[in-house]
Amino acid sequence: MNKIKYLFYISIILVSVGSLTFLPAYPGMAQQQAPDDIDEVDIVEKLGEQISEDTRFFNEEGEEVAIGEYLNRDKPLILALVYYECPLLCNLILEGMYRGLEDLSWTPGDEFEILTVSIASEETPELAKQQKENYIKELGRPEAAEGWHFLTGEEDQIRKLTDEVGFGFKWDETTQEYIHGSTLIFLSEEGVVTRYLHGIDFPELAMRNALYDAADGTIGSAMDRVILYCYEYDPNSGSYVPVAMNIMKIGGAATLVLLGLFLGIFWYRERQKTKLSVQNF
Repeated sequence: MNKIKYLFYISIILVSVGSLTFLPAYPGMAQQQAPDDIDEVDIVEKLGEQISEDTRFFNEEGEEVAIGEYLNRDKPLILALVYYECPLLCNLILEGMYRGLEDLSWTPGDEFEILTVSIASEETPELAKQQKENYIKELGRPEAAEGWHFLTGEEDQIRKLTDEVGFGFKWDETTQEYIHGSTLIFLSEEGVVTRYLHGIDFPELAMRNALYDAADGTIGSAMDRVILYCYEYDPNSGSYVPVAMNIMKIGGAATLVLLGLFLGIFWYRERQKTKLSVQNF
């Protein structure tokens, strides 16, 4: 009887595995085939390189603007290269950035600026304006409109900017979509590339650190500086990681401060007691 049950269970397992093997794959299961020219859509970090100030685009109002108009404002910048009619990845990038901004106490236009630039030359300022209105409304900070810019441009100007920051992309005839990577690029106020945050998830702490680095430590409160001192960018993981030595330094300094306060209070009380004793005597 036990042998029969054993064989029965084995047959069920084999049938189950076999049925999974022959199940038709649904679209979500299919893996995207890598493009032939993978180098064309790669992201090559160009840290320390400066973008050109004379590259020209159109803002969300349809006005022609030079990139230089957004530089030298005493604020670092976040550069997001996407396209507005992207069916998936670009939405994930912008949503990831939005979530980080939502948690960030700093506001675009105050401590930093954002340039969201379309890599699709066929897209229009009207589309850019619609995207801007949606994200500003979702963020719930109307004042951020002054510092979050949505741009469109012509092919040669787009390529000039993307080449300068190492952002590769190409049009795929099969999918009728642009193939590109996923990253946020941080620039100093002069337009020098200082950091890349890759992926679609941009936590508040990572964005704050990257902006702080891009601003060379000139933005944020004293408490921000203390917190950010405890983290350092790790190029291997592409993220900010705690620095044990810095944490120990801050912990040691805090201990000395608390010890000093304790000794000061103790000394003050003892002195008061001595004065009272002398007066009573």
